[in-house]
Amino acid sequence: MIAKSHLEVPRAEEDSAQNDASADRGPSDRVIIDHYKCPEEFIQIRVERHLSEQPGFFRFGPELICYGRTSAFSPSRDPRQIQDDALEYAKVDETGVTLPFKIAEVVSGMRCEKYLQNGIGSPKRSAIKRVEQMGYYAIRPMMPVAVRKHLQRYSLRHWSKREFPHWPVDTSVETILESVMVLNLRLQKEVPLIWFWPDGAQACAVVTHDVESPEGRDFCSRLMDIDDSYGIKSSFQIIPERRYAVTDAYLKSISDRGFEVDVHDLNHDGHLFQDYDEFRRRVASINTYGKAFGTRGFRAGVLYRNVSWYHLLDFEYDMSIPSVAHLDPQHGGCCTTFPYFIGKILEIPVTMTQDYTLFNILCQYSMDLWEQQISLILKKHGVMSFIVHPDYIINPREQNVYKSLLGRLAELRSGAGVWTALPSEVNEWWRQRSQMKLVKMKNGSGWKIVGEGNERARIAHAVREGDKLVYVF
Repeated sequence: MIAKSHLEVPRAEEDSAQNDASADRGPSDRVIIDHYKCPEEFIQIRVERHLSEQPGFFRFGPELICYGRTSAFSPSRDPRQIQDDALEYAKVDETGVTLPFKIAEVVSGMRCEKYLQNGIGSPKRSAIKRVEQMGYYAIRPMMPVAVRKHLQRYSLRHWSKREFPHWPVDTSVETILESVMVLNLRLQKEVPLIWFWPDGAQACAVVTHDVESPEGRDFCSRLMDIDDSYGIKSSFQIIPERRYAVTDAYLKSISDRGFEVDVHDLNHDGHLFQDYDEFRRRVASINTYGKAFGTRGFRAGVLYRNVSWYHLLDFEYDMSIPSVAHLDPQHGGCCTTFPYFIGKILEIPVTMTQDYTLFNILCQYSMDLWEQQISLILKKHGVMSFIVHPDYIINPREQNVYKSLLGRLAELRSGAGVWTALPSEVNEWWRQRSQMKLVKMKNGSGWKIVGEGNERARIAHAVREGDKLVYVF
């Protein structure tokens, strides 16, 4: 079987001379090896020394925007004013690939939103914005959705003018890794790798439900019936305090049916990441609720986040960072549709537009946007991660759109090889895969996968067709 990544990379400079002495080996090899789980000897990446003092935006090919430091030129502070293409300075010769930037630095800069200057928790964030947010969340519980959505539309009115990350799905991290792999494949015929998903699945789909109100909590039983009718299990993110009563019987009613419970913030008041000392106080309670709920997963309210504080969370996985956050109160995005580690925590990014946003901000009641995002993620073999609130699909019109989504996911599971999984299953698989290795067979005839979970793992090969990356099973 052949899976094409639909990636085209312009030709970089091919130089038969030895690489300049100013090139260095380093962690840029590692980030590619960790993504593809390929043997180390197949990746030969060098980075030019003397990188720019300040990071910024630059291109790597005609469309891909990156963020980091470069050695060939000074990167731009504004993604709308990029002048230079780093691909023009890449070199390929018999000793390997030489790049004018560190891939690991660029990938980290996008995954962890380091390109943002005024994010939540940043000392540079304006006092006015903090006051506005505090005022909004003080009166939010008293505002009906009909009022709230108009305020949110006004606040997000300029969302479509943002150049970066790329709407409606940003796959910059995957694309840069693929681009470098294409360059690397000029040195060899193919590169063996451990496929991204178990049993050769072509992509992954995760359905999650953030429960925000007593009405949403009371609709969960019916929502589980709907999910079960399409053979899809989902996770329910439960707010531990203030919003509604959380009883052991309620949590058990979810887990007993094979669904999943995760912790959703502490009280969903929008202030979790406002102050570090306050976060430390709240996270102690959040971690306690995690143990009481018997869960390993967390999601912050309103997808507010500060990854530099994640080390205080006592969870295995988080689901709070969007791929692209143009329509969220906290802008930014991790620019990827793949899970990735932030220290000990696995981040499962939110890659699909939320139901609330679709219905109340964009005023769309169809599958059109979701279909567009599904198509883009399928091409990259990533994870389609949905947030659908039980609070907002009680009415027939919204509920019918959701049922169409479930029907589509069931089709993709049977027809396109999409793995429909719980977040905990994605967490378990991604951790197992991270520890697997490809080793040569004793007779030298091929490769085998070693490590826990290897019975579900599959070997694929990355090959180059012209300037396209293709995966062959």
